[in-house]
Amino acid sequence: MESAQSGSGPSPEQAMGGESNRAARPWPRWLPFSGLQAELVIPYVLLTLLLAVVGTYIVTRLVSASIHERFANRLYDASRVAAYSISRQEQEQLADLRTMAFTEGVLGALSDGDTAKLKELLYPLVLNSNVDILAVVAPDGQEIVTWGKDPKTGQYIEAQGGDFSSYEPVQKVLKGVVDENGDKHAGIANTSIGPAMVTSAPVRTPDGELAGVLVIGSYLQSILGDLSEQIMANLVVLDANKDYLASTLPNTEETTGLLEEVAKKIALQGEVATGELSLPEGDYRVSFVPFLLREQPLGWLGVILPGQYVVAGETTSRNVFTLIFAIATLAVIALGYFLARHIARPILRLRTISQDVALGNLDQKSGVTRSDEIGDLAIAFDQMTSQLRQRTAEAERLYSETAQRNRELIEINARLQSMQLQLIQSEKLAAIGQLTAGIVHDVKNPLTVIKGMAEILQENENLDAATQKDLKVIGESAVKANRIVTDLLKFARQSAPEMQSRDLRETVDAALRLTAYMVREAGIQLVTDLPKNPVIVTYDALQIEQVIINLIKNAVQAMPERGKLTVSLRSTGTEVALIVQDTGVGIAPENLSRIFDPFFSTKLEGEGTGLGLSLSYGIVANHKGRIEVESEVGKGTTFTVVLPTDQVATVEG
Repeated sequence: MESAQSGSGPSPEQAMGGESNRAARPWPRWLPFSGLQAELVIPYVLLTLLLAVVGTYIVTRLVSASIHERFANRLYDASRVAAYSISRQEQEQLADLRTMAFTEGVLGALSDGDTAKLKELLYPLVLNSNVDILAVVAPDGQEIVTWGKDPKTGQYIEAQGGDFSSYEPVQKVLKGVVDENGDKHAGIANTSIGPAMVTSAPVRTPDGELAGVLVIGSYLQSILGDLSEQIMANLVVLDANKDYLASTLPNTEETTGLLEEVAKKIALQGEVATGELSLPEGDYRVSFVPFLLREQPLGWLGVILPGQYVVAGETTSRNVFTLIFAIATLAVIALGYFLARHIARPILRLRTISQDVALGNLDQKSGVTRSDEIGDLAIAFDQMTSQLRQRTAEAERLYSETAQRNRELIEINARLQSMQLQLIQSEKLAAIGQLTAGIVHDVKNPLTVIKGMAEILQENENLDAATQKDLKVIGESAVKANRIVTDLLKFARQSAPEMQSRDLRETVDAALRLTAYMVREAGIQLVTDLPKNPVIVTYDALQIEQVIINLIKNAVQAMPERGKLTVSLRSTGTEVALIVQDTGVGIAPENLSRIFDPFFSTKLEGEGTGLGLSLSYGIVANHKGRIEVESEVGKGTTFTVVLPTDQVATVEG
């Protein structure tokens, strides 16, 4: 009563009747079949054993039945089928003979003795009909032509000049013998390949005169081989004297002698005669029937079956027993399956689904719809997995949103860093430009005076050579300093670009023409990759041309040992990328962030002022574009100028 009040339900011992029932249980719980399993399985095991005993009795009765009688019936049936098949083969030969005899032109060729014409008319029919032997005989019994197929190669062997006058089927035709079956005659011929079943037919003129004889045949070995596969038995053919002609058994002297001996022991009379045959391969039973061609007995046809057929019959009976036992077993299994489906299967399914849920697979549903306690358990389990699934989906959604926001923040930070670097570079260039604009005039005028005074002093003829040389150096240095100041002035006073829509390919071609001599003199291999269609961009042609020239000059100077310069143009719809790639010395990673600074240069002294890339950077920035650089020391550098394709053009006054 305490258990009932606590709501925990009856224990297993209480459900089984308490201690008394537990003590009375016939099987301990540790046995494989105990409790409910034993109550379900053991009755069906007993039923299976009972069915097995009954099945054994039935099989024993079946084995003792008329196996020998059934064996004799099979021999008889096989013999009749074989005889019928041979008769049908002879009918097919007759049909082929009629076709060949009535083929247009055959009669005339026979009458004229035209061998070539006969070959032309009959050989295709021989091939199409796939006959084994066809002989054409003249009215005097002499062979005109014969075709015989080699069974090994499938090729036809042609022969001429033989004498068929003494061959009985031909002799009867030549003599005009007509029996109750007509004017066609059949027989067995011995050929170089083996015995053959042949049929002869006359070919007559409209006046009834004999023009020749056609003889068609099939090798007995081939006929027996085909029949053996049909009736699933070995075959043998004996002549009228019971001498061996052909068989599907191994053709040995011992086998041949035993077959002839058995045939002579059997009184071959009537339709069927049977006997025992002991061969090296085993014991057989043989059944002989007359070998008839055109209803004329030419010998004997024997059907041979192994004596193991009786044993096979017993095996078949045992198979019947096995089948009965299998059916009984299937009945037990089906009944057990039915019980498992309604008792154990729902519980096992809940256990499997619980394991899947424990592994994290929450897309589970019990699918159990019952009105008992198992059904209540399945409903509670489905509700639990549904709630877990909803909470997991919510957690996954929150995690996905967090990850997406993190990715967006990373992208925003990358853009901010890029914009910050560009802003720093722009501010740096702007500061340098303001500083340069403030001092350039004060420096440029004194340099002009220095240059002029040096030139005036050089005109004094009283100065010695050393002084003249020093004055020349002063003048050249002033010129160089003036050029640097001029470049600084250009850098400080970058004019607003005159924006016009035009084909960027033309500007690239112009820059390539202006730098062609420099590239050629440096021994550089130039490769261009420009689109076939116009690339329309709004830009200042002179300024962008200067940028391209600066990049090409830098690339050439970066390849002192020659190399390859690639200039290509790519359009992505909203932007155009101009790519200048060299295979030069490259730029060290620590210098990549400084290459756009004024006066910073990695070139040798005297090769540049370090203002080219700074000036190019400012021009591209004024075009609302950007310059990107990738470099690897020892492999080369790639500069990419990216310009927007759609900008407002400047109206020229």
